[in-house]
Amino acid sequence: MKTTWHETTLGKLVDFQSGGTPSKGNPEFWNGSIPWVSAKDMKQLFLDDTEDHITTAAADDGAKQVPSGTVLMLTRGMTLLNDVPICIVRKSMSFNQDVKALRPKGDLDSRFLPYLLLGNKHRLLSMVDLAGHGTGRLNTEELKTLDMKLPPLREQQAIACILGALDDKIELNRRRNRTLEAMARAIFQSWFVDFDPVKAKAAVRREHPRWTNAQVSRAACPKLKPEIAELFPDRFEDSPLGPIPAGWRVGTVGDIVTLSRDAILPGDYADEVFDHYSIPAYDAGQNPLPESGSTIKSQKFIVTDDCVLVSKLNPKTPRVWIPAVDKARRRIASTEFLVCRPKASSGLGRAYFYCLACDKTFSEHLTSRASGTSNSHQRVRPQDFLSYEIPLPAAKLASAFNDKVEPVLDRVLLVKSESRTLAALRDALLPKLISGELRVPDAERIVGRAV
Repeated sequence: MKTTWHETTLGKLVDFQSGGTPSKGNPEFWNGSIPWVSAKDMKQLFLDDTEDHITTAAADDGAKQVPSGTVLMLTRGMTLLNDVPICIVRKSMSFNQDVKALRPKGDLDSRFLPYLLLGNKHRLLSMVDLAGHGTGRLNTEELKTLDMKLPPLREQQAIACILGALDDKIELNRRRNRTLEAMARAIFQSWFVDFDPVKAKAAVRREHPRWTNAQVSRAACPKLKPEIAELFPDRFEDSPLGPIPAGWRVGTVGDIVTLSRDAILPGDYADEVFDHYSIPAYDAGQNPLPESGSTIKSQKFIVTDDCVLVSKLNPKTPRVWIPAVDKARRRIASTEFLVCRPKASSGLGRAYFYCLACDKTFSEHLTSRASGTSNSHQRVRPQDFLSYEIPLPAAKLASAFNDKVEPVLDRVLLVKSESRTLAALRDALLPKLISGELRVPDAERIVGRAV
């Protein structure tokens, strides 16, 4: 099979298209409906949306747009010092000058292109040089000369189909988890931030002052199980935080979690492989990186089964992480994370604290208390984290919430574990397939068993 492959270069296989940034001084160009890709958005293979958007006026003024299915590659930025992000856009998008769009030409199949690049990522990374101020750069002219081996078109399509089946399953899992986490957060928002059941019961109580709690609960909260609806009060009372549900109290984050500072120096275990929960790993898809102790020079926190990791770095971009339970390797976390362990005495478990830490109001508080030498390196002091005041529900209601949401989060972790296994399989097959070392029928049998 190898004999049918032909030698070529990347420049003969793709055209490179540069992006640009519409004038920031023109408000007519921004906050529109067209996704605009920059390095911070390139964290997974498939890209559905971006943080920033431009308007059709910006597009008409010359901002480049590419259609769905286009492959983007970061060619300038600090990220290139560690990785070469490659994405496939799922809708028409624009992109900035640090990104290149690659369009296949000749005998290159468009679905094979991203795998050709991913399979050669180690070579792309070796081509990165410095453009000043620690910024990585991939020179386009040098990229064009990168030698490649290209299989026949039919084999390209077969390889893309095999690897695409794995990526499609990973993407489906990502969407499923996003839905599950949104469900958990929506329940928390309704019960403990907006107090929707309390408001509904208060309204019914005003109309029917002689009804029993059970009658009010059924009328006000028909979508909740009666035994849960009855746990909510039907009135508010004043507190230092403003009106809160009657019977609740004002407490702090420190009342419900403790910060674990148990640490280890991985370098003392040079031959051991750790699951490293780091900021780059979170940003790249929330998968801890397996790293040898010999490569990790600084002290790291020990990750426990019951903890939630909350980043104290740049809280304007919240990073809240429930570690997977994995007995195969020891787990460690960057000291940029706070290792938060729920206090059993509080009655508020992991699910409650996870949703609290994901809440927008919570991240806004942390942002307001962050300090540092630059906007890109703002940190929250642990004491400011622990002193944040919150309304604390009655223990029975907190328990009901955890009983309802904890299985959802367990399902999220299970799906993430499955995706991690699939990604490892894809990463193992990828270099062998694009080099011709592994035959397509053999790969099809392996993937068929996995998906």
